[in-house]
Amino acid sequence: MDMLVNVDFQILMGLAETDTMISAAGVATKQPLFSFGLISDVQYADIPDGRSFLGVPRELLPLLKIQTLDGRAYYDFSPVPEYRFVVLDTYDISALGWPQDHPKALEAMKLLREKNPNENKDSPNNLEGLERRFLKFNGAVGKEQMEWLDGVLQEATELEQKVVVCSHLPLDPGATSKEALLWNYDEVMNLMHRYNCVKVCLAGHNHTGGSSIDAHGVHHRVLEAALECPPGTDAFGSVDVYDDKISLVGTDKMESTDMHFNP
Repeated sequence: MDMLVNVDFQILMGLAETDTMISAAGVATKQPLFSFGLISDVQYADIPDGRSFLGVPRELLPLLKIQTLDGRAYYDFSPVPEYRFVVLDTYDISALGWPQDHPKALEAMKLLREKNPNENKDSPNNLEGLERRFLKFNGAVGKEQMEWLDGVLQEATELEQKVVVCSHLPLDPGATSKEALLWNYDEVMNLMHRYNCVKVCLAGHNHTGGSSIDAHGVHHRVLEAALECPPGTDAFGSVDVYDDKISLVGTDKMESTDMHFNP
């Protein structure tokens, strides 16, 4: 089974066919449950330009045939019974991607006016600490999506599934610059921490990458951006998923990371 998922990083997924494999030395080794490839922040495609963020919908979700809830850009899927992937729309509340008079854009601009006194809302000047995340090129997860996420995590807990959360904007301050954080990262993290099913969070946006393990043992991995690669270099990875760990093998600018957790 092959599957392509895009949250401004892409995941190409395939299922493993056997539980064990034999190494070159003749030793049996554990085969991953499934594997996938990923790349972050390409921000280019050799196709006609997408439509603008001033209100006209983009091409991406229908083009990749991603199943969504009524066209929303958040969704979940299970490649194997043991795992569930949850893809968040971190621009649900945003000044980008909506018509300027859309309620979600108006909500975003109201928040930016309250939190960012600069005329240029993409500037963090005079903002201190975690307040530096309130920039126009970031966004938030809305109330309806939060309720959906709560239901998904509750169901995953009941099914004893391990959850991998995927988002464009990072969720943990320990894994990224403050300027790249989701506006309501704390609300999303508090919700996730109510459950024990979330094991790994994958994100993009902070082009230099980063990683952390939060206070609840959740691994956060922000992926190095392909956009920042000089000519002749790359940044992509392959991931093997096991019962008790997720192993990212990076190529070139993308660092390798082993993420161990309680099964």
